[in-house]
Amino acid sequence: MAIRNIFVVGAGLMGSGIAQNAVTSGYNVTINDQRQEALDRARAGIEKALNREVEKGRMTAEDRDAALARLSIDATLESAKDADLVIEAIVEELGAKQAVFTALEDICPAHTIFASNTSSISLTALAAATRRPSQVVGMHFFSPVPRMRLCEIIFGLLTTQDVLDAVKEVAEKMGKTIIQADDKPGFIVNRALLPMLNEACVIVGSYIGSVEEVDNGMKLGCNHPMGPLELADMIGLDILLNVMTTMEKEIGAKYAPSLLLRKLVVSGFLGRKSGAGFYTYENGKKTGVNPVLAHFQSVAR
Repeated sequence: MAIRNIFVVGAGLMGSGIAQNAVTSGYNVTINDQRQEALDRARAGIEKALNREVEKGRMTAEDRDAALARLSIDATLESAKDADLVIEAIVEELGAKQAVFTALEDICPAHTIFASNTSSISLTALAAATRRPSQVVGMHFFSPVPRMRLCEIIFGLLTTQDVLDAVKEVAEKMGKTIIQADDKPGFIVNRALLPMLNEACVIVGSYIGSVEEVDNGMKLGCNHPMGPLELADMIGLDILLNVMTTMEKEIGAKYAPSLLLRKLVVSGFLGRKSGAGFYTYENGKKTGVNPVLAHFQSVAR
């Protein structure tokens, strides 16, 4: 099946990144969100990003204008009536994601594929909320979507090969390298990554090492391009907590989120997007360690 029109649900960091990557790859994209301000912010952010690409010589002005002409925003679900592919990119909660697919069931054409950007939730469980379980699939992108080369494709119990082939073609056209995972909690990447991020939180919370020492240790000792705590800030500490909580329920105590992570989230320190997590940020750039963690810094030393 040829996919031309993509309907992205969720105008946050992931949804807008997916939309930007898709319009620059030739797809017609509508971003949906219940909050008009989120839609306006997403469109402005995409325009800014593409203008920057033109300024740096990585895109022509003509290609930018053509990409923006393929982008629409809609605070209702009505535009989904033309969708060949829906990509859901909202909060990491099973009920919320199921509600999106249920609401779209009678709006989308029969051929529409329902994809979720979930990083931990069962695709089989999501499919159970629809009348098209064979057309439900996972497309797990990584942030920032336009720059990250990976797309993790996850198949549920009833996902057909035709659907897998169709979304793989989309991901490849978006410039992604594909890895394919069975529908097990955390799939491939987060199954391996999240224990490391969580343990980095535990190390700081246990006064073993400071925020900067943990990150420098992993960057310089393991050749990671970014430390685990800075990476957690980029992902979003609330998202990390939600995914860890889901995986703890599915797999067990190995994935229990650290106390420090829970404290930061409940205090509103969500990472880069909120201006502070393990680090503080100004205009998206890291400015230093979060002052509320100064006690952990000094005791660790």
